Order: sequence, then structure tokens, then C-alpha cells
Amino acid sequence: MSGPSYLRALERGILRQRVQQAQERLGRCNLCPRKCGVNRLEHERGFCETGSLATVASANPHFGEESPLVGEKGSGTIFFASCNLKCVFCQNYEISHRMAGDEMATEELGSIMLFLQKSGCHNINFVTPSHVVPQILAAVEWSAIRGLKVPLVYNSSAYDSVATLELLKGIIDIYMPDLKCMDPEISGDILNAPDYPDVAKGAIAEMHQQVGHLEIDSAGLAIRGLLVRHLVMPGDAAGTREAMGFLAQRISKNTYVNVMDQYRPCGQAVGHPVLGRAITDSEFESAVAAAREEGISRFDRHTPFRIKFFAF
Repeated sequence: MSGPSYLRALERGILRQRVQQAQERLGRCNLCPRKCGVNRLEHERGFCETGSLATVASANPHFGEESPLVGEKGSGTIFFASCNLKCVFCQNYEISHRMAGDEMATEELGSIMLFLQKSGCHNINFVTPSHVVPQILAAVEWSAIRGLKVPLVYNSSAYDSVATLELLKGIIDIYMPDLKCMDPEISGDILNAPDYPDVAKGAIAEMHQQVGHLEIDSAGLAIRGLLVRHLVMPGDAAGTREAMGFLAQRISKNTYVNVMDQYRPCGQAVGHPVLGRAITDSEFESAVAAAREEGISRFDRHTPFRIKFFAF
């Protein structure tokens, strides 16, 4: 069977096994590094405040994603409510912190995937998926049986458990993690997770081991591999040079990276002593220079240019 990897997993019965394994882990939830231990099958809620059903905030063709995902007809993004980090500066604050959205059963979530594919989207892009992996796997199985055949994108913060990522091996085609912050003290302050740097490094290494470098077809579309996002932050709070050094030395100098310039204070970052302002041109230019100096050379086409964002 040709096509995305999950179709082969479906054919071999592997996808069914993964659905069952993931569901079992909801009974004493240890899906993410928080390891809350609550019984989400009985609607108990831990840090992510999510029970047995995934909450979907929105789903639509998205044209603001990285160029190999967007193509001509967009990336089929499904934004899940809540998050296992809840960063103080989150640009999707209403979704991640305030749980805006609707709970959906397996068939509803699967139907959204099929609708996005029918709309012409080049992939299905799961945004903030770390806390709803079992629900995603069940919906992928349901929709794959009914004709889903586009690549799957796992678009996460990288605050992911390696054990949970192993459930996705051979299912997810494209991993697109953030690499947010490299200092444990800063991570504790702004990400609510002092262990974020170590967790993210392990997660990204596992993702790369599963799918390798980003592969782009003749139409310019990603079909498989790793794509890393790094948001440049005021005062170098993200530790850009260290982040790029990790990718170049521990993952690969051929890692496809989007160094992003769109930071602006949102959510609880308004008025923050460090994060309460946008980045400057010189901060962004220094970040890109640091990435190049550390050996990264494969950038998303938007990386070298400043894109101005305005609040309305």
C-alpha cells in the first residue's frame, strides 16, 4: 500500500493496536511529561483540563503555515483547545488557557479530517496535540478506513513524552515541534515547565529518529520528516544560539528550521518586564546570524525576512 505511513499501519493492524494502547494510558494519564495520573476515562482532569474527549477550537485550511505545508490549497489545521504548557505569552491564549472550543467524539473529529482533505488541503495538521494523542489516533483510524490519504502533521510545543511519541511511530508523517526555550529557569517562569529544555531535546531527537530530514516533493510539498520552529524572543529569552547549536550538533545541520520573528506580547506577557515588548530588527537579525554560525543552513523561505504583525 502506497501513501502516508498510517495507511500501512492500518493495513497491518498496527494502528488498531496503538489506539488501544493509547486509550489505556488515559486511565492513569501519563501521556505527557506532567504525568498527572488522573483517570481521564472517568472524566477526571489534570493540568490540561481535558477529559476523555478532545476539544476542538477550530479547523480550516491554513495559509500562514510553513511553505512546504501550505502549497496552493493550504494546510488542514485542527486547533485543539488547552495545552500541557500554557505559556504566559501564548498567541492562542483564548484557546490554550480558556479552553475555547467544542468537545468532539471520534466520528466528529474524523469527519473534520475528511472534510479538510475534500477541501483540497495538502495535509492534516494537528495543532497542540500532546494531550489528546489517544483521541487523535482513534479519529485517524476511523477516517483512514473511510478514505483519508494525506500526510499527518504533529504540530507541538515539543513538551512531549518519548513514550507517547513511540505510539505515533509509523503513524505521523511530519513532525513540526517548537524549540521554545533553552534555560530551565526561564522555562519555569514563562512556560510553567523548568524541565522543558531537556524534555524538548529528547522529544525532537525521537521525532527525527522516526521520520528523518524533511522530504519535499517536486510540487514543493512536505511528505515526511522533521521541521523545527523557533520563535525569537525579546532579550534572547529563547536562547537562540544554544537552540540552533543543539539542532546542528545533536540532530543534523540539515534540519529544516523556521526562525520566526512574529513575537508580540499576548496573554499574561503584557506588561512583563522581559516579554512585554516585540522583538527588534537587530534581535531577529542576530538570531538568524547565530543559526547560520551554528551550522544551520536549511531555512523556511520566510525566515530571512521580517513580517510585521499588527493588533487590531
